Amino acid sequence: MSTTDVDANTVVLAADRVTSAIRAMQPVEPLRDLLGVDDIALAYAVQEELTRRRIADGAVVVGRKIGLTSPAVQQQLGVDQPDFGVLFADMDLSGAAEVPSRRLLQPKAEAEIAFVLRTDLADGDLDDEQIRAAVGHAVAALEIVDSRIANWDITITDTVADNASSGLFVLAEQKLSLDEFEPREVEMRMYADDVLVSEGTGAACLGDPLNALAWLARTAKEYGNPLRAGQIVLSGALGPMVPTPPGTRIRAEIGPLGSVSATFSRKEG
Repeated sequence: MSTTDVDANTVVLAADRVTSAIRAMQPVEPLRDLLGVDDIALAYAVQEELTRRRIADGAVVVGRKIGLTSPAVQQQLGVDQPDFGVLFADMDLSGAAEVPSRRLLQPKAEAEIAFVLRTDLADGDLDDEQIRAAVGHAVAALEIVDSRIANWDITITDTVADNASSGLFVLAEQKLSLDEFEPREVEMRMYADDVLVSEGTGAACLGDPLNALAWLARTAKEYGNPLRAGQIVLSGALGPMVPTPPGTRIRAEIGPLGSVSATFSRKEG
């Protein structure tokens, strides 16, 4: 994907703004004054620049996340289409005793299905049969979304540029193949401190989490960085996201995939 010289300067300015938020651990103003509200290609160029910087600093890419797949979440954020971001190894807190709240600015939790790929999704028609065959297994997951944009005041370009508002993630241990369950049929219930705070179904994720995976496979290929074997794909929220202030315990039950949980540390922890 190419940009004009003016756009290249804009990419650097927007990436610098996000980087400043990360370094100072303080949210910044929205990026749409630089990017506009509908130039999604330019926003992904910012995301690519931020990814390049992270890799140059030693970060390792382990997969992608799909965002804004649930109508409930789209309504919460005022957007009308999905997006994707990059998952890095240091975002994976599976099995950790606590989620370190100090690493987060404005966290919220989403319950979703994670797919782990056994084959690349780089060539071919990327039809439904190929998408299903590429999935090695699925697990229950919590995505801890976060925004470097103050007050979550985002449009689609703000969130895309900000790595699709990615934060951290937690994967459950139980693994199921697609022969053992149908993602679109699962029912999800998520609890905060044992109070039901979000619920939904697999069908809430673009009609089927596998539809979300197919969308990502085609879009990632279009942007020149297709999905690869071994990568994790967080397929998108199955219900509304909820804030997770320090000390919160989140637990989600996702049908036959079982439960996944995370406890957020006190701020100083």
